[in-house]
Amino acid sequence: MANNPYAPPGAPVADIEKPLESGTLNPWFSIWTRPRATIAQIVARNPTDLVLLLAALSGFGQALDRASERSAGDTLSLPVIFVAAAAGGVVGGIITLYLGGLLLRWTGSWIGGSASGEHIRAAIAWSSVPIIWSLLLWIPEVALFGNELFTTATPRLDGSVGLTVLLLSFFVVEAVIAVWAFVVFLKCLGQVQGFSAWKALGNTLLVVPVILLPILLIALAVGAFAG
Repeated sequence: MANNPYAPPGAPVADIEKPLESGTLNPWFSIWTRPRATIAQIVARNPTDLVLLLAALSGFGQALDRASERSAGDTLSLPVIFVAAAAGGVVGGIITLYLGGLLLRWTGSWIGGSASGEHIRAAIAWSSVPIIWSLLLWIPEVALFGNELFTTATPRLDGSVGLTVLLLSFFVVEAVIAVWAFVVFLKCLGQVQGFSAWKALGNTLLVVPVILLPILLIALAVGAFAG
């Protein structure tokens, strides 16, 4: 296999995909099973294509999940929860896109990554497509379970084994999609960085101490000052 012109020296070129010379992948579907070829096609044609929209939709989904985990329905109505998730999630998703892209580019450069910030943001955004598809599950979930998706008290669910089993089934499907979306992300990041998926995982894990170290130092400084 010929060397990939986008890969840095020493990259595991056997894992790298070239942009397709003929034929077109539909990224909304191909990203599930051909993430490397799909992101290669995207960055070759237009790495900014739909990136902000995808980040906003992903942020919306994450905001809904947080609202459910925090029982936001105890104090807010269902329409207010969705409006708040749309507003806050969109902003948060775009901030996460740019901050995450910056950190991944920085830490990736330590281990030989050479992708531009634009390409890394494309990898982050397009790898969220499985999560975005899973937003459709909220339609039957809201229809079936209503505001009990967001409340501490769940009398309808507690009184129906069938509804409880159905809700758990939705959770399992969402968990499987989330795991696969992470695999897709590693492959997309690896493609643009010139890495294997395993090295992309290392790139991602390096972000953790970069985030935690300043927090730890601030906490120690505050503790020392308070003491």
